[in-house]
Amino acid sequence: MKFVTAELNGEVFVGLVDGETSRILPLGKASEKKEGRNDIPSTLQECISLGDSFIQQITSLLLWAENGETDELFIPLDSVKLLAPIPKPSKNIFCVGKNYAEHAIEMGSKDDIPEHIMVFTKAPTTVIGHDETVLNHQRITEQLDYEGELAIIIGKKGRGISKDEALEYVFGYTIINDITARDLQSRHKQFFIGKSLDTTCPMGPWIVHSSSINDPNKLDIETKVNGETRQKSNTENFIFPIEEIISVLSQGMTLEPGDIIATGTPAGVGKGFKPPRFLQPGDRIEITVEQIGTLFSKIEN
Repeated sequence: MKFVTAELNGEVFVGLVDGETSRILPLGKASEKKEGRNDIPSTLQECISLGDSFIQQITSLLLWAENGETDELFIPLDSVKLLAPIPKPSKNIFCVGKNYAEHAIEMGSKDDIPEHIMVFTKAPTTVIGHDETVLNHQRITEQLDYEGELAIIIGKKGRGISKDEALEYVFGYTIINDITARDLQSRHKQFFIGKSLDTTCPMGPWIVHSSSINDPNKLDIETKVNGETRQKSNTENFIFPIEEIISVLSQGMTLEPGDIIATGTPAGVGKGFKPPRFLQPGDRIEITVEQIGTLFSKIEN
């Protein structure tokens, strides 16, 4: 199941993508037609908070829609604007740094491969959706860089989560472009400012439910800039797998439904080239993660 937050004619709604025909089922309207009332929350974050009952409800709704005379409910995917699945996160986005050994080396040396998980955050105001424009921020940075990443969406509240139970707390997965102002990152030492410029967290195009992905630690990931492959790896190359990331974050901190965790980027970022290859106005970035899809972004001209 692929869940979206979409906009059509000024109306924002939560929908489910029919992967076979590239169309969207608006969940609220479907619920209203089936049940006589719309009891679907207005945001995907609220839907996620309902837990397993939401998935059971949507499974029943989808079966009804596919088996009944309800074609008029479906909307062509290309007729809507896809917003970030969670357009306004309630917290900063958790981000794991240097989670691929080759990326750690390209940013320094073998001594930079972390022994413990590195975590920083991005402000909620960084989030934009699929195929939206990233501000170039040329007034304050000359070193805008891309980072393609698999992201985890937490599905239920938990603290002190064990690695064995960690995947039970995942609602689904999406894609994030952790765009970074490298000069600001270096100048301020802490990552927050360089990672938190407005529009520097493209996310989407949807959230794929965890039941659709057998092993999130074995997914191909590729980033292209203007059609040229810059990053190409597989999440099996994580230093810290998803189960460990969730467990470590939760030991003294409560994870909540809708929390977003970016799992780190492979080698091939702009800063890693000699000379560096930072993003320029008009550049187009596409990040593809196996079993999820492709996230497009464009840098402001």
